[in-house]
Amino acid sequence: MEQDNLGSFGRWLGLEIVEATGDRVVLAWDVRPQLWQPYEIVHGGVHCAVVESAASLAAALWLGDRGKVVGVSNHTDFLRAVHAGRLRATATPIHRGRLQQLWLVDIVDAQDRPVARGQVRLQNLDQRSVAGSGALNGRSRSRSSPARLPRAPTTL
Repeated sequence: MEQDNLGSFGRWLGLEIVEATGDRVVLAWDVRPQLWQPYEIVHGGVHCAVVESAASLAAALWLGDRGKVVGVSNHTDFLRAVHAGRLRATATPIHRGRLQQLWLVDIVDAQDRPVARGQVRLQNLDQRSVAGSGALNGRSRSRSSPARLPRAPTTL
């Protein structure tokens, strides 16, 4: 699995793909000062971003060429403050349905102590709804008003 599947933000966070299937994704990264909040511990937003990255990658791998996934809810709890070291996030499915998926992501430190735990709900978008809806290119279209702009390529 290529690191590019995590996007430029995932690369900036320093995320490494340890394992990636449609049944489980494991990411790892090293804590560094750029990821701290003012009290020199990992910022909660970093944990939220890693939780969403792990769940999104796993959900996309599970859905495969049937469509794309987008996160619609991320609830992350912070359990242990971390100043340094290597962290690992593991995403496992709670529910994988036709329209939505729900993934649980556990973040642990090098001693396997819980650091954060999150749950991400993702919407499955089939290829037809992604291609013409503007869902992933910043445009929305109501049924009563036709699109007036040319279609832009969709990217995640």
